[in-house]
Amino acid sequence: MTGRQLPAENLLLGSALMLGGMVLLPLMDGLAKLLSETYPVLQVVWARYLFHLLVLLPLLLRRYRPAELVPDSAGLQLLRGALLLTGTALFFGALAVMPQSTVLAIFFISPLVVTLLAPLLLGEQAGGWRIAAVLAGLGGVLLILRPGGGVPVSGALLAGGAGLVHGFYMIFTRRLSGSAPSLVTLGYTAVVGAVAMSVLMPFIWVAPAWGDLLIMVLLGVFAAGGHYLLIRAFDHAPATFLAPLGYAEMVTAILIGWFAYGQLPDLPSWLGIAVIITAGVAVSIWEGRLERRGTLDAFPPD
Repeated sequence: MTGRQLPAENLLLGSALMLGGMVLLPLMDGLAKLLSETYPVLQVVWARYLFHLLVLLPLLLRRYRPAELVPDSAGLQLLRGALLLTGTALFFGALAVMPQSTVLAIFFISPLVVTLLAPLLLGEQAGGWRIAAVLAGLGGVLLILRPGGGVPVSGALLAGGAGLVHGFYMIFTRRLSGSAPSLVTLGYTAVVGAVAMSVLMPFIWVAPAWGDLLIMVLLGVFAAGGHYLLIRAFDHAPATFLAPLGYAEMVTAILIGWFAYGQLPDLPSWLGIAVIITAGVAVSIWEGRLERRGTLDAFPPD
């Protein structure tokens, strides 16, 4: 990426698309939480991937020739898809037992995990300033998980595991940068999830009511739509400009929890959320400076 400045209208459009994705994806999570009250979590994960794939497939077939749908580094693509599937299953499992905003706050350790793993797996340097941001973010998590905070241990472990796995997923996304169009890569993640979960369905299947089936379809529509908006956003603005806007997802998650369940974080949890978001934004700003100096590749999203 060069140091040239993008036109303001591109940055504005990229920001609008990013914020649109930050509305759709928490809505998907809210529907997943609702479905998990009646159906096995893995069946909810299956619905998220299957209908995501069915929504995305016509777009892929219309936009790309068959040869373009075969990516390089197929093994890494499958591994990356498996990581996202695992992270999704852990995240949905946490949603089943905890408020959505709490799950998301703990999950937001994933950018901090990337900061810790980047020197080992990507050969990037991690100076004291970035390590301090990671430690601050972990301190924010401890504020949420404090004794007496009412956070179940199982849910905290699932949400933390989701954040950790998603950190590895982000690392492999970075390693696969340029190996295939982003939309094709997104299609492969949907294929991996749909196929793997379909294998399990005969063992856990609960026949959905028609209304719940519609919600399952919406789950996939919101997943595909949200990720597509993110891809389009990064077509119009650089990753490090948009990354801090990703924390707008927390606003949507809190609003959903408030309207649907009457749940709001308490004061220590608000402080923990603020610390985690501040640490994540700080890391994004720092990486933006490195990118402008030419020492860090742009991080394309999925």
